[in-house]
Amino acid sequence: MSDVLSIFAAARDAAGAIALRIGDQQVTFAQLAELTNSRLRSLRDDSHDAVPYPVTATNTLETVVTLFALLEKRVPALLLHPRLAASERDAVVRAAVRPGHAMHTDAAAVIYTSGTTGYPRGAVLTRTALMASARASAANLGWHDDDCWLLCMPIARVGGLSIITRCLIARRAVALAPRFDAELLPAWIEQQRATLLSVVPTMMTLALDEHPTWIAPPFLRAILLGGAMASTHLLRRAAGRGFPIVITYGLTETCSQVVATPYEARRDPARHGAGKPLTDVQIRLVNGRIQVKGPMLMAGYLHEPALVPDAWFDTGDFGEIDARGCLHVHARLADLIITGGENVYPLEVERALEGCPGVTAAGVFGVPSETWGQTVAAALVVDPVPPSDAALSRYIDAHLSPHKRPRQIVFVRELPHTREGKLDRPALARLCLEPSRMREALRPVSVQRE
Repeated sequence: MSDVLSIFAAARDAAGAIALRIGDQQVTFAQLAELTNSRLRSLRDDSHDAVPYPVTATNTLETVVTLFALLEKRVPALLLHPRLAASERDAVVRAAVRPGHAMHTDAAAVIYTSGTTGYPRGAVLTRTALMASARASAANLGWHDDDCWLLCMPIARVGGLSIITRCLIARRAVALAPRFDAELLPAWIEQQRATLLSVVPTMMTLALDEHPTWIAPPFLRAILLGGAMASTHLLRRAAGRGFPIVITYGLTETCSQVVATPYEARRDPARHGAGKPLTDVQIRLVNGRIQVKGPMLMAGYLHEPALVPDAWFDTGDFGEIDARGCLHVHARLADLIITGGENVYPLEVERALEGCPGVTAAGVFGVPSETWGQTVAAALVVDPVPPSDAALSRYIDAHLSPHKRPRQIVFVRELPHTREGKLDRPALARLCLEPSRMREALRPVSVQRE
């Protein structure tokens, strides 16, 4: 049986098929195999024998070829984000590359992620896990003969890497964009006839804002929306313009998505929450915490004990599973607000606030309180005509239980996000709690507690 992660096997299976589109350039699987062969020769001459092998993963042909060469050599790649400062890059490499350390024999890539512990940890993704992830995705989305997946996310992140591996396994084309660009996104989709697209909610919001009249082209069959929870407001905007949305939930540690909107429900994803478990994925809740089991789980964290085979992995997220088996994600452990002994999930409050007329985005965080432990605070991005204080207070009182109601609200032009497009709650709290900003914009609302 040929190795589905081998570019040489892909070249034998589909030599003349387009594997990569970069602007006007089209590269076949056979041509990629030739380039990979040349890269293998240079890797043999490379004096750098570190394992995992550091790769500054720009969205370029060179990066893709290097990854294929490392897959062929069965040398795991240490994926480094190109936007890392030199000192950050050096720190990651020093942490990852330790003399005498034995890597997992099936390791394909190491991606550093800062989980709930607050310090970076290298997730060791195996070939087996990447293949299982690809199978699970394909079981939901299927493959069409003309499929082309537009990759505008960083290859250095699991969302970008998984597009490369899924399309290699399926012998389908990747349209490689150098970066995300809201202004150019519609043109890229049209030029490459992209049928599939992966973005985070921030990217989708920026693209819709940049192109008020943009509607979904008929050949675009699914947009995978993951990396952070999408607001109801965003889903309504996307649906109104005909975009087929597949919400996904996953982690670096699970090789990307493990839960997704069923493909047939892509025209109405909101009612499915984060979606349903994909093929071979098991989900359970333990004291409200989401745990995952499946063959797409990582081998473990680098330089830490390996995960026990077939064990449950605690994601650090809180959620619930409804009667239809759909997962609803509420919060990460680090985001949970405990006020007066009550648990408040920021995502739940944000969704409620974003339903208020005049509010376009909300970010919720906890403020230390001697009396309550924490109180709930919110930052709001509003329309040019914002809701009045009275209307906002009435809405909050009608839609949120007393312990979930923000005691302080600040209006901001935009919410801060991480490089991955996720809401940066620590940065939001620092921004909103600056004394000067508090005097100007922070004000109490709904302060009575039952």
